Amino acid sequence: MSNNQNTSHAVMAQRHEPADSLDDFPTPPWATRALCKFLLFNGLIEDNEIVVEPACNRGHMVKALREYFCVIPSDIHDYGCGFDVQDYLTSVKILVPWTITNPPFRLAEEFFKTARERSTKGVAFFVRTAFLESVGRYNGIFANDQPSHILQFSERVVLHKGKLAPKGSTATAYCWVIWTPIKHPAQQAVFRWIEPCRKRLERESDYEEPAHLNTPNNNQ
Repeated sequence: MSNNQNTSHAVMAQRHEPADSLDDFPTPPWATRALCKFLLFNGLIEDNEIVVEPACNRGHMVKALREYFCVIPSDIHDYGCGFDVQDYLTSVKILVPWTITNPPFRLAEEFFKTARERSTKGVAFFVRTAFLESVGRYNGIFANDQPSHILQFSERVVLHKGKLAPKGSTATAYCWVIWTPIKHPAQQAVFRWIEPCRKRLERESDYEEPAHLNTPNNNQ
């Protein structure tokens, strides 16, 4: 029996990227808006908070974040959108309130450690739900630094390699993992589902080709 998900060009759960891959899979803005609304509604972040996005790609996450916060974007590769080009892992250490990003999957642990060192209020990563698995990540991250919240998307978030597109299917599940200051070592992560929200949060303009997104934040 055929299965369209198995032949889709969207991101698949079993995908493997080369060691030197840019991991070019832009995040749909509606998925970022879902996080922003959760953070604001639950008082985890303030309006106009300063947020660093260190793997900004073509700026699709930046565009959504700037609807709520003041964003400092950068990426190791120049995608032609005017953002700072720098390697987040080796850049000058500067403390910031929040780091929100879709990290390169193969470097997610390194991004996590760097973000936790530099973020005074919180870190939020958009990752494959499979990121929560593996003994290596448990020992390297979760055993000693439990997230405060895990937000599992109840509907599939479709990512395409090298582009943002409104259509497609995927076999991959995604979630937001959030770390805020830990009050005590025994604190356990709060697991919540993100209710279906794509139709409510998606905009036609989300899929327009970005021209030059390094413009002032919308809320400044």
